[in-house]
Amino acid sequence: MATSIAARFSRRAAASAFSGCRYVTASRSLSSEAAKTISPSSDRVKWDYRGQRKIIPLGQWVPKVAVDAYVAPNVVLAGQVTVNDGASVWNGCVLRGDLNKITVGFCSNVQERCVIHAAWSSPTGLPAETSIERFVTVGAYSLLRSCTIEPECIIGQHSILMEGSLVETHSILEAGSVVPPGRRIPTGELWAGNPARFVRALTHEETLEIPKLAVAINDLSKEHFSEFLPYSTVYLEVEKLKKSLGITI
Repeated sequence: MATSIAARFSRRAAASAFSGCRYVTASRSLSSEAAKTISPSSDRVKWDYRGQRKIIPLGQWVPKVAVDAYVAPNVVLAGQVTVNDGASVWNGCVLRGDLNKITVGFCSNVQERCVIHAAWSSPTGLPAETSIERFVTVGAYSLLRSCTIEPECIIGQHSILMEGSLVETHSILEAGSVVPPGRRIPTGELWAGNPARFVRALTHEETLEIPKLAVAINDLSKEHFSEFLPYSTVYLEVEKLKKSLGITI
């Protein structure tokens, strides 16, 4: 009796071992066949899809960038966006002009991770387009929507300017300020807080420093501009294609 039970168990063990060996062999053959089928052709052009579209036309609107303006490689400009001479838009910014115009004026700068948008219309009746005039500094992580910033202003980091808000010339917003819809920041004043409130009047020396900051950032952008190649890597694919076809120029 014990002998028959042992023989029965040995048969089962042999059968399971045989089936496991057969499974391993089949899986190896399938993996080798998959590797053969997945391997790309040697003459296939390998395109690089990692690039991000910087200029996005929308309908009849195409973003316009001046020749000497610096726009970082990972910035997104969509629709009715104009970046004027000497202006700079830094890494990670999104300027979405799908509903209305967005203008970045001469020698102004929009720093890292800013989001600028414009609505169809403003509830205050003021212009709905977003206008940043000359010698304006917009701090990093700021949000601007359908607002107007007059010449020679500083917008602190993480600030929010809502629809119809107006920042008059020679004004400064402290970091983290929130300007409600339709609010006007008078000329020559420092405002701060949520919502933004008057802090004090700026001195003459402070107003003179505002355009100097914009010019300093413009000079810095020229160093970045000289290191940035304003063309894609498509020419590498053309060179491969010419080589594969045996074309020499």
